[in-house]
Amino acid sequence: MVSRGWRAALAVSVCMVLAACAHAPSMRKAEAPWRPLFDGRTLDGWTPKITGHALGENYRQTFVVRDGAITVSYAGYDRFAGQFGHLFYKTPFSAYRLRLSYRLLEPGIADAPAWAHSNSGVMFHAQRPQSMGLNQQFPVSFEFQILGPDGPGPRPTGSVCSPGTNLTIGGVLATTHCVTSSGPTVPNGTWTRLELEVSASGEVMHKINGQVVHRYVGLELDPLDRDAKPLIAERGGVLALTDGYIALQSEGHPIAFRDIEVQPITPVRAAP
Repeated sequence: MVSRGWRAALAVSVCMVLAACAHAPSMRKAEAPWRPLFDGRTLDGWTPKITGHALGENYRQTFVVRDGAITVSYAGYDRFAGQFGHLFYKTPFSAYRLRLSYRLLEPGIADAPAWAHSNSGVMFHAQRPQSMGLNQQFPVSFEFQILGPDGPGPRPTGSVCSPGTNLTIGGVLATTHCVTSSGPTVPNGTWTRLELEVSASGEVMHKINGQVVHRYVGLELDPLDRDAKPLIAERGGVLALTDGYIALQSEGHPIAFRDIEVQPITPVRAAP
Protein backbone atom coordinates (compact mmCIF):
# COMPACT_ATOMS: atom_id res chain seq x y z
CA MET A 1 0.00 0.00 0.00
CA VAL A 2 1.31 3.53 -0.88
CA SER A 3 1.17 6.16 1.83
CA ARG A 4 -0.83 9.36 1.34
CA GLY A 5 2.32 11.45 1.72
CA TRP A 6 4.16 9.53 -1.00
CA ARG A 7 1.14 9.81 -3.32
CA ALA A 8 0.96 13.56 -2.75
CA ALA A 9 4.64 13.97 -3.57
CA LEU A 10 4.21 11.86 -6.72
CA ALA A 11 1.27 14.00 -7.83
CA VAL A 12 3.31 17.18 -7.39
CA SER A 13 6.19 15.69 -9.39
CA VAL A 14 3.88 14.65 -12.24
CA CYS A 15 2.34 18.11 -12.38
CA MET A 16 5.79 19.71 -12.55
CA VAL A 17 6.81 17.44 -15.42
CA LEU A 18 3.60 18.15 -17.34
CA ALA A 19 4.02 21.88 -16.83
CA ALA A 20 7.59 21.75 -18.08
CA CYS A 21 6.51 19.82 -21.18
CA ALA A 22 3.73 22.28 -21.84
CA HIS A 23 6.22 25.15 -21.85
CA ALA A 24 8.96 23.38 -23.81
CA PRO A 25 9.19 24.45 -27.47
CA SER A 26 8.30 21.74 -29.97
CA MET A 27 8.38 21.44 -33.73
CA ARG A 28 5.33 20.70 -35.83
CA LYS A 29 4.16 21.19 -39.40
CA ALA A 30 2.03 24.24 -39.99
CA GLU A 31 -1.05 23.20 -41.93
CA ALA A 32 -1.50 25.98 -44.47
CA PRO A 33 -4.63 25.90 -46.65
CA TRP A 34 -4.49 24.24 -50.04
CA ARG A 35 -4.56 26.72 -52.91
CA PRO A 36 -5.16 26.15 -56.61
CA LEU A 37 -2.39 26.73 -59.16
CA PHE A 38 -4.79 26.40 -62.11
CA ASP A 39 -8.11 28.22 -62.45
CA GLY A 40 -9.65 25.58 -64.73
CA ARG A 41 -10.13 28.05 -67.59
CA THR A 42 -6.88 29.76 -68.59
CA LEU A 43 -3.09 29.35 -68.44
CA ASP A 44 -2.76 32.41 -66.20
CA GLY A 45 0.30 32.02 -63.99
CA TRP A 46 1.95 29.46 -66.29
CA THR A 47 4.71 30.04 -68.87
CA PRO A 48 5.83 27.58 -71.56
CA LYS A 49 9.44 26.85 -72.50
CA ILE A 50 9.74 24.57 -75.53
CA THR A 51 13.05 23.38 -76.98
CA GLY A 52 14.19 25.68 -79.79
CA HIS A 53 11.67 28.40 -78.93
CA ALA A 54 11.81 31.49 -76.73
CA LEU A 55 10.46 31.44 -73.21
CA GLY A 56 6.76 32.26 -73.33
CA GLU A 57 6.18 31.02 -76.88
CA ASN A 58 3.42 28.39 -76.79
CA TYR A 59 4.57 26.74 -80.02
CA ARG A 60 1.56 25.59 -82.07
CA GLN A 61 -0.58 25.66 -78.94
CA THR A 62 1.21 22.78 -77.27
CA PHE A 63 -0.44 23.67 -73.97
CA VAL A 64 -4.19 24.34 -74.11
CA VAL A 65 -7.07 24.33 -71.66
CA ARG A 66 -9.71 21.79 -72.59
CA ASP A 67 -12.62 20.53 -70.49
CA GLY A 68 -11.21 22.07 -67.31
CA ALA A 69 -7.74 20.57 -67.72
CA ILE A 70 -4.34 21.76 -68.93
CA THR A 71 -3.81 19.54 -71.95
CA VAL A 72 -0.65 18.77 -73.90
CA SER A 73 -1.75 18.69 -77.53
CA TYR A 74 0.17 17.90 -80.73
CA ALA A 75 -2.77 18.64 -83.04
CA GLY A 76 -0.90 21.60 -84.54
CA TYR A 77 2.42 19.79 -85.07
CA ASP A 78 3.73 18.52 -88.39
CA ARG A 79 6.36 16.51 -86.50
CA PHE A 80 7.75 16.43 -82.98
CA ALA A 81 11.42 16.94 -83.92
CA GLY A 82 12.69 16.84 -80.34
CA GLN A 83 10.64 19.84 -79.25
CA PHE A 84 10.32 18.85 -75.60
CA GLY A 85 8.33 21.35 -73.57
CA HIS A 86 7.66 22.40 -70.00
CA LEU A 87 4.95 24.65 -68.62
CA PHE A 88 6.31 26.49 -65.56
CA TYR A 89 4.28 27.86 -62.69
CA LYS A 90 5.20 31.47 -61.92
CA THR A 91 6.65 31.13 -58.40
CA PRO A 92 9.14 28.74 -56.80
CA PHE A 93 8.35 26.53 -53.81
CA SER A 94 10.44 25.03 -51.03
CA ALA A 95 8.66 22.68 -48.59
CA TYR A 96 5.17 21.80 -49.80
CA ARG A 97 2.64 19.24 -50.88
CA LEU A 98 1.40 19.15 -54.47
CA ARG A 99 -1.61 17.23 -55.68
CA LEU A 100 -3.26 16.89 -59.08
CA SER A 101 -5.03 14.43 -61.33
CA TYR A 102 -3.61 13.36 -64.69
CA ARG A 103 -4.73 11.27 -67.62
CA LEU A 104 -2.51 10.09 -70.47
CA LEU A 105 -4.28 10.42 -73.82
CA GLU A 106 -3.95 8.79 -77.23
CA PRO A 107 -2.39 8.83 -79.75
CA GLY A 108 1.17 10.05 -79.33
CA ILE A 109 2.98 11.94 -82.08
CA ALA A 110 4.59 9.55 -84.56
CA ASP A 111 8.23 10.72 -84.53
CA ALA A 112 8.61 11.09 -80.75
CA PRO A 113 11.31 8.81 -79.28
CA ALA A 114 10.11 5.28 -78.52
CA TRP A 115 10.77 5.78 -74.79
CA ALA A 116 8.46 8.81 -74.82
CA HIS A 117 5.38 6.71 -75.62
CA SER A 118 2.89 7.01 -72.73
CA ASN A 119 5.48 9.09 -70.88
CA SER A 120 5.25 12.51 -69.24
CA GLY A 121 5.99 14.04 -65.86
CA VAL A 122 5.83 16.79 -63.28
CA MET A 123 9.14 18.58 -62.71
CA PHE A 124 9.93 20.13 -59.32
CA HIS A 125 12.80 22.01 -57.69
CA ALA A 126 13.46 23.06 -61.29
CA GLN A 127 15.78 25.85 -62.37
CA ARG A 128 14.34 29.26 -63.25
CA PRO A 129 12.86 29.03 -66.74
CA GLN A 130 14.73 32.23 -67.64
CA SER A 131 18.00 30.38 -67.04
CA MET A 132 17.31 27.63 -69.60
CA GLY A 133 19.18 27.65 -72.89
CA LEU A 134 17.23 28.10 -76.11
CA ASN A 135 17.85 24.51 -77.21
CA GLN A 136 17.94 22.93 -73.75
CA GLN A 137 15.58 19.94 -73.74
CA PHE A 138 14.88 19.53 -70.01
CA PRO A 139 15.20 21.88 -67.04
CA VAL A 140 17.68 20.92 -64.34
CA SER A 141 15.18 19.48 -61.88
CA PHE A 142 13.65 16.34 -60.40
CA GLU A 143 10.83 14.58 -62.21
CA PHE A 144 7.83 12.78 -60.77
CA GLN A 145 7.59 10.52 -63.79
CA ILE A 146 4.21 9.62 -65.26
CA LEU A 147 4.09 6.39 -67.27
CA GLY A 148 1.38 4.41 -68.99
CA PRO A 149 1.59 0.95 -70.57
CA ASP A 150 4.05 0.23 -73.37
CA GLY A 151 3.64 -3.41 -74.31
CA PRO A 152 2.31 -6.30 -72.22
CA GLY A 153 4.71 -6.03 -69.26
CA PRO A 154 4.45 -3.84 -66.15
CA ARG A 155 5.45 -0.19 -66.40
CA PRO A 156 5.10 1.40 -62.96
CA THR A 157 4.07 5.04 -62.78
CA GLY A 158 5.48 7.38 -60.12
CA SER A 159 9.20 6.80 -60.69
CA VAL A 160 11.78 9.56 -60.22
CA CYS A 161 14.14 10.95 -62.86
CA SER A 162 16.94 13.43 -62.28
CA PRO A 163 17.97 15.66 -65.22
CA GLY A 164 21.07 17.54 -64.04
CA THR A 165 20.57 16.45 -60.44
CA ASN A 166 21.43 13.74 -57.91
CA LEU A 167 19.44 12.06 -55.16
CA THR A 168 19.95 9.40 -52.50
CA ILE A 169 17.78 6.33 -51.91
CA GLY A 170 18.40 3.97 -49.00
CA GLY A 171 21.62 5.77 -48.16
CA VAL A 172 23.05 5.23 -51.64
CA LEU A 173 23.59 7.85 -54.35
CA ALA A 174 21.38 6.95 -57.32
CA THR A 175 23.56 6.44 -60.37
CA THR A 176 20.82 5.92 -62.98
CA HIS A 177 18.81 8.69 -64.61
CA CYS A 178 15.50 7.19 -63.46
CA VAL A 179 14.75 5.02 -60.42
CA THR A 180 11.69 2.81 -60.75
CA SER A 181 8.88 3.17 -58.22
CA SER A 182 6.65 0.57 -56.62
CA GLY A 183 3.65 2.14 -58.35
CA PRO A 184 1.01 0.40 -60.45
CA THR A 185 0.75 0.22 -64.23
CA VAL A 186 -2.16 2.54 -65.03
CA PRO A 187 -4.03 2.23 -68.35
CA ASN A 188 -4.03 5.32 -70.55
CA GLY A 189 -7.26 7.30 -70.38
CA THR A 190 -7.58 6.76 -66.62
CA TRP A 191 -7.73 9.75 -64.30
CA THR A 192 -5.03 9.13 -61.69
CA ARG A 193 -4.27 11.01 -58.47
CA LEU A 194 -0.68 12.19 -58.09
CA GLU A 195 0.68 13.58 -54.80
CA LEU A 196 4.15 14.92 -54.10
CA GLU A 197 5.52 15.98 -50.72
CA VAL A 198 8.84 17.77 -50.27
CA SER A 199 9.53 18.19 -46.55
CA ALA A 200 11.54 20.97 -44.92
CA SER A 201 14.22 18.35 -44.13
CA GLY A 202 14.54 17.52 -47.83
CA GLU A 203 12.79 14.14 -47.83
CA VAL A 204 10.60 13.55 -50.89
CA MET A 205 7.60 11.26 -51.10
CA HIS A 206 5.60 10.20 -54.18
CA LYS A 207 2.04 8.92 -53.94
CA ILE A 208 -0.22 7.42 -56.60
CA ASN A 209 -3.91 7.17 -55.74
CA GLY A 210 -3.07 7.64 -52.07
CA GLN A 211 -0.34 4.96 -51.89
CA VAL A 212 3.33 5.80 -51.26
CA VAL A 213 5.40 4.56 -54.22
CA HIS A 214 8.76 6.33 -53.64
CA ARG A 215 10.85 8.00 -50.92
CA TYR A 216 14.28 9.61 -51.26
CA VAL A 217 16.50 12.41 -49.93
CA GLY A 218 19.69 14.28 -50.80
CA LEU A 219 18.45 16.67 -53.50
CA GLU A 220 21.51 18.14 -55.19
CA LEU A 221 22.78 19.56 -58.46
CA ASP A 222 25.02 17.20 -60.43
CA PRO A 223 28.51 18.77 -60.73
CA LEU A 224 29.19 16.62 -63.83
CA ASP A 225 26.12 17.73 -65.77
CA ARG A 226 26.55 20.30 -68.54
CA ASP A 227 23.33 22.19 -67.81
CA ALA A 228 23.88 22.13 -64.04
CA LYS A 229 27.44 23.52 -64.12
CA PRO A 230 26.49 27.18 -64.73
CA LEU A 231 23.83 26.97 -62.00
CA ILE A 232 26.42 25.63 -59.55
CA ALA A 233 28.80 28.44 -60.47
CA GLU A 234 26.03 31.00 -59.97
CA ARG A 235 25.43 29.53 -56.49
CA GLY A 236 29.09 29.72 -55.49
CA GLY A 237 29.55 25.97 -55.67
CA VAL A 238 26.60 25.02 -53.47
CA LEU A 239 25.04 21.74 -54.65
CA ALA A 240 22.11 21.27 -52.26
CA LEU A 241 18.69 22.15 -53.71
CA THR A 242 16.08 23.39 -51.28
CA ASP A 243 13.60 25.04 -53.64
CA GLY A 244 12.68 25.55 -57.27
CA TYR A 245 9.88 25.70 -59.81
CA ILE A 246 7.09 23.27 -60.70
CA ALA A 247 6.58 22.46 -64.40
CA LEU A 248 4.28 20.19 -66.38
CA GLN A 249 5.96 18.25 -69.16
CA SER A 250 5.25 17.81 -72.87
CA GLU A 251 7.46 14.93 -73.95
CA GLY A 252 5.84 13.66 -77.13
CA HIS A 253 2.70 12.08 -75.69
CA PRO A 254 -0.55 13.98 -75.01
CA ILE A 255 -1.68 14.25 -71.40
CA ALA A 256 -4.20 16.24 -69.35
CA PHE A 257 -3.70 17.73 -65.87
CA ARG A 258 -6.48 19.06 -63.63
CA ASP A 259 -7.26 19.94 -59.98
CA ILE A 260 -3.71 21.26 -59.44
CA GLU A 261 -3.23 22.44 -55.84
CA VAL A 262 -0.34 23.19 -53.50
CA GLN A 263 -0.06 23.35 -49.71
CA PRO A 264 3.07 24.99 -48.26
CA ILE A 265 4.66 23.21 -45.30
CA THR A 266 6.39 25.43 -42.74
CA PRO A 267 8.08 24.06 -39.60
CA VAL A 268 7.06 26.30 -36.71
CA ARG A 269 7.58 26.26 -32.97
CA ALA A 270 4.54 25.62 -30.86
CA ALA A 271 3.47 28.60 -28.78
CA PRO A 272 4.71 28.43 -25.15
